[in-house]
Amino acid sequence: MAPVRSLTIIVSFVGFLSGLTATAQSQEAAKETTKSPAAQRPLGIGQTPTEELIKAWNIDIAPDGANLPDGSGSVAQGQKIFADTCAACHGEHGTEGPMDRLVGGKGTLETKKPIMTVGSYWPYATTLYDYIRRAMPLTNPQSLSADQVYAVTAYILNLNKIIPDDAVLDKHSLPAVEMPNRDGFEHITAPGGVTCMTNCEPLVGAPKAAAPQAEPQK
Repeated sequence: MAPVRSLTIIVSFVGFLSGLTATAQSQEAAKETTKSPAAQRPLGIGQTPTEELIKAWNIDIAPDGANLPDGSGSVAQGQKIFADTCAACHGEHGTEGPMDRLVGGKGTLETKKPIMTVGSYWPYATTLYDYIRRAMPLTNPQSLSADQVYAVTAYILNLNKIIPDDAVLDKHSLPAVEMPNRDGFEHITAPGGVTCMTNCEPLVGAPKAAAPQAEPQK
């Protein structure tokens, strides 16, 4: 039986080498195909995006307020909009749920049960505008006008006692709002050219202890 096993091994090895040769030939053929005139011609699909189309997608807001739109909104205006579009998910006062709690939690981040809300955890007020504008309300995202988003942002910040009752926010006043946890984060830079998915070495400059993982809220 030994000769049979040897023959099987030889045949398998030859098949393996044939497979490698075929793969190499396929790769070379693919390279040649991409160099052909037909492959270089446009496919004739898609179109060059217009400025209006790009503007519709370019809605991200930087921490310093870059790209904030014109418009304004007050705390009083935001109270009504919040009641109509936000309270069903976040509660009348931003604490009742059933979705994420938005208000409270100040001073809890270094405890064993941190309450991570807009007021206690988020470092930039401009991020609140960005998120509401981009993703809220849940059932109809991006349906609020710039003025409405400023107003809701103002109301949530007011509920967290960060801005006064008579505050009006716009692209100038919103970036000037100082959030309670503004200094609770550290800017770190990932090492260039390093890819890691498991058992990764920690980055230089680990986040401060002021931002622990939150336990599920009850």
